[in-house]
Amino acid sequence: MEQGSLVAVTVVGNDRRGIVAGVTKVLFASGCNLLDATSTILRGHFSMMLIVSAPSEAGAEDLEASLAAVADELGLQVTVRSVEQAGDDVDPATHMVSVYGADQPGIVYRVTQHLADNGVNITALSSRVIGSSEQPVYALMLEVAARDDVGAGLQSLRDELGLDVSVHPIDSDVL
Repeated sequence: MEQGSLVAVTVVGNDRRGIVAGVTKVLFASGCNLLDATSTILRGHFSMMLIVSAPSEAGAEDLEASLAAVADELGLQVTVRSVEQAGDDVDPATHMVSVYGADQPGIVYRVTQHLADNGVNITALSSRVIGSSEQPVYALMLEVAARDDVGAGLQSLRDELGLDVSVHPIDSDVL
């Protein structure tokens, strides 16, 4: 397929069946090719982001207008924005960092700032509150790309915030 322009499509709405099918049907009918996609449900809200190769004649505004009917039908907010081709020099994920602790503000900020300060790139992140309402536990999972020891320095955050932090190497060939 001849590559046209690249666009980022974001979709947010209350979770329900048929969202992925409805959005991708419109993109397929518009001649688009999905290059990368991710979706998840966050507290009952469906969210999805796609990087799409669109035909040269289909601009971001045209695609967003084409998606308006399915967005209205399914109660979604859909945005389409042009993006530039990114370099292919992105390092693959090398480690999985798991963080668990009593739910408190600042866990994501403190952990991710530590990683950034130490040259670690986050390639994927997922978090949620688990446990009971009486004893909520914050769970944070990060796939990271690191050239050095990822766990170095995390002990201070473990002690300061009362977190359980583990770091494991991952196979970069696994999706």
